[in-house]
Amino acid sequence: MKPADPVRDQHQTTRHLLMIRPSHFGPNPQTAASNQFQQPAMHSAVDLAARVIREFDGVVAALERAGTGVLVVADVPGGATPDAVFPNNWMSTHNDGTVVLYPMAAVNRRAERRPDILEWLAADGGFRIHRVIDLSGLEQSGSYLEGTGSLVLDRLNGTAFAVRSARTHDPALAEFSRLAGYRIVAFDASLGAGMAVYHTNVMMSLGRNFAILCSEAIGDPVGREAICAELEASNRSLVEISVDQARQFAANCLEVDSAGGPVLVLSETALQSLQPGQRRRLERHAALLPVGVPTIEHVGGGGVRCMLLEIHLPRPAQLDSQSMISPGLLRHPDP
Repeated sequence: MKPADPVRDQHQTTRHLLMIRPSHFGPNPQTAASNQFQQPAMHSAVDLAARVIREFDGVVAALERAGTGVLVVADVPGGATPDAVFPNNWMSTHNDGTVVLYPMAAVNRRAERRPDILEWLAADGGFRIHRVIDLSGLEQSGSYLEGTGSLVLDRLNGTAFAVRSARTHDPALAEFSRLAGYRIVAFDASLGAGMAVYHTNVMMSLGRNFAILCSEAIGDPVGREAICAELEASNRSLVEISVDQARQFAANCLEVDSAGGPVLVLSETALQSLQPGQRRRLERHAALLPVGVPTIEHVGGGGVRCMLLEIHLPRPAQLDSQSMISPGLLRHPDP
């Protein structure tokens, strides 16, 4: 792959989100070894499916009430995509019209990459795709980088924070940096039990004016100080959380734009873990929008941030108020 112009991200947040409505959600044995959040399902397959759909539809409804544009995409048929509800791991989009496709560690997750979604975005959706950086070929050499799970992007300053793990490798980070132009800040972190943090977004989140960080997960004092200094240099208010709070998805949240201003989408689990002072500091920058996704958190091992793929692609202003639902590919949640 030849180096290209760096990604030009002028905005940290967006009002457009893409979500995959799951049809085959369930425990994924191919991801369990590296994901300490993933727990066995305690429900029958029928009950599990019903619970997950209720949770998913509840997130969509909450976002729509807040005035955020949600693109709901049907899962692929066939039953081979238990983690499809987490689309942020296979694609990211950027203000200059760049789309990045990522190399996935689990073989059964690679089927989540959807060329049909890119085609719809560029055609019926009215979004402008200028180029596609496809890193998926790195899978052949066993080098992985799982989207904005592995990467927490400071889009305004062109910095990508990444915890090294079985799903986030230095060669893939170097290739992302070369082709996308982001400066990489890579480090090691653990939430205990000798396991690396499997995705950076379970211990860190960046909004326009705030940062959430579980700094105690960074064992190296020098590295910890350097990460905190990076965040402070970005002029963000730093909200520190504990390892216990990180285990309750307190960092797995996302600031999005809405009709009423910025909102921070987080799970009810995460909200309940926050101390009053932490809530107040976050509320200075965004209204808190809690949603209930306990089944998705415990069985899937990912939180609400993982369910939200940000669409930063340019789109003509006159299209912003129009529907982004297309028959066949996309659908509204069932009533």
